Amino acid sequence: MKTFTIYIAAAWLLLSSFNNIRQVSTTPPSTKDSLPNKYGYADVNGIKMYYEIYGEGKPLVLLHGGGSTIQTTFGRVIPLLAQHRQLIAVELQAHGRTSDRAKDLTFEQDADDVAALLQQLHINKADFFGFSNGGTTTLQVAIRHPEIVDKMVLGSALYKRNGMPPGFWDFMKQAQLSNMPAELKTAYLQVAPNAAGLQNMHDKDVKRVLNFRDIPDEQLKAILAPALIIVADQDAIQPEHAIAMHRLLSHSALAIIPGVHGEYIEEITTLKSGSHEADYVIPMVERFLDKETAKQ
Repeated sequence: MKTFTIYIAAAWLLLSSFNNIRQVSTTPPSTKDSLPNKYGYADVNGIKMYYEIYGEGKPLVLLHGGGSTIQTTFGRVIPLLAQHRQLIAVELQAHGRTSDRAKDLTFEQDADDVAALLQQLHINKADFFGFSNGGTTTLQVAIRHPEIVDKMVLGSALYKRNGMPPGFWDFMKQAQLSNMPAELKTAYLQVAPNAAGLQNMHDKDVKRVLNFRDIPDEQLKAILAPALIIVADQDAIQPEHAIAMHRLLSHSALAIIPGVHGEYIEEITTLKSGSHEADYVIPMVERFLDKETAKQ
């Protein structure tokens, strides 16, 4: 039976979504918020994909948002999640330390890249937590590679164009790098000091969003993996869109959290608010991931 959990009280718009492994080290890079057990690059479908591994236990794959890195999306919650499970955090094509390919960004290709990485890491099945663009990528992983998905957390994920508020698509047609949040630009340049790469990531992210096509309802209805859908009440994604997704995903729960896009995981552009919503949202996520479910 579905559960419909709504947290009510009362954004930045959605742009801001071992065989072949190379340069693996057990000495972690210096990061402010947490230290991975291992990090490295994998040759995946023609790109070098950067990943980090934290903690021990059942695998949970973290997929960041558009214009982002591992740390900008998940830096505040990695220390919480890594206490009880193994985290595999990745940077997707053209983002952060991961290289680009001579093709446009697509959620489908990102899903295939993540599946290929897990195969190289000898991980047959995992839970997934995707935020914003990463949430839409998580949906594509469940559609294209259902055998590797146990449970999924969909944070502010888009599946239909009408999920965005009025004016969003006209706004995106005018998107410029100068309008990208400074925190995201700084974070990119810290890990990949290449201004041309930053511009390339921005432009490809914008093009992907503008070219986004609805995911057919039938594809969502066919997903059997249990899902926790999270959206903020002042999100870039409209709460009504999350409710519609909840009705299509037959094994889903829904949480509507007070705040703006990403505030519930303390994404880097929301830190000025002083919110600590992750203190209660992450325990909710962990209860969902730990709950025993009947085999589908």
